[in-house]
Amino acid sequence: MLKKSMMFVIALILSFAALHFDLQTASAFPPGTPSKSTAQSQLNSLTVKSESSMSGYSRDKFSHWISQGNGCDTRQVVLKRDADYYSGNCPVTSGKWYSYYDGVIVYSPSEIDVDHVVPLAEAWRSGASSWTAEKRKNFANDLQGPNLIAVTASVNRSKGDQDPSTWQPPRYSARCGYAKWWINTKYRWGLSLQSSEKSSLQTMLNSCSY
Repeated sequence: MLKKSMMFVIALILSFAALHFDLQTASAFPPGTPSKSTAQSQLNSLTVKSESSMSGYSRDKFSHWISQGNGCDTRQVVLKRDADYYSGNCPVTSGKWYSYYDGVIVYSPSEIDVDHVVPLAEAWRSGASSWTAEKRKNFANDLQGPNLIAVTASVNRSKGDQDPSTWQPPRYSARCGYAKWWINTKYRWGLSLQSSEKSSLQTMLNSCSY
């Protein structure tokens, strides 16, 4: 009986710890994260086709980071949004960030990249090559949806311009959120996806509990 009671107490402690951990990292979530069912519906509606070429691509064709007013650009807005706390105001000089992809905590903005969940090159291959310069600028600086997130520079650069068929967050529990953000971004911006990409997104989405 005592053993069962101890196991119950341990289970409660672990449950509280998990809840506390989720609360600590909640700030890592960008706005507009859809539910599992909404993301599934969006994924089902996306056009599946082979990617276009990289011909003509340049990051300069996606103007970023643009001014967001009050002396802040898009990067600084995301740094402030995703920080547990920070000092300085455009530029942010220090703070605390939890990098959702790899579970690393950092305290210097120099160690943080603002990642485009759907990379600019991936967007180009998926339909953005035909966009106007204005639309590409809006995509690159989109603060309304979940396409921008502050993560460690190292994990962002390991990702590069890969899609989910070849790169997924090393922290397994981050893959649900990542899939939702990727799907929602492609849906909102009318981008296509490859069959291998869709299959990988479906696998990640299946890991979501809600």
